[in-house]
Amino acid sequence: QVQLVESGGGLVQAGGSLRLSCAASTRTVSRYAMGWFRQAPGKERDLVAAISWSGGSTYYADSVKGRFTISRDNAKNTMYLQMNSLKPEDTAVYYCAASIATMVQILDNKYNYWGQGTQVNVSS
Repeated sequence: QVQLVESGGGLVQAGGSLRLSCAASTRTVSRYAMGWFRQAPGKERDLVAAISWSGGSTYYADSVKGRFTISRDNAKNTMYLQMNSLKPEDTAVYYCAASIATMVQILDNKYNYWGQGTQVNVSS
């Protein structure tokens, strides 16, 4: 059973940075596409960024392009989301997810495994 555990969330002022990590319980995930989603109160869960199994292909939502960077270290079974120039509208619970597919996945129903989420709060 694949387990994903997010960490790195917290409270930061607007303009600041945070780095989220997603640690997987098994090396199997190194062959899977992965992604970061977020859900703000009263809103739907949205894809923030996604990455292929090798890290060679990535996708970003328009709202985070140029500010967020997704990466992975398959030797450590870990995925990251570097978030810079944070804005109050980035406040949400951030979830990591893994898909048994290998290429970048955009739709949340293509993801098979989910973490429990980590809260990110950006103050103005």
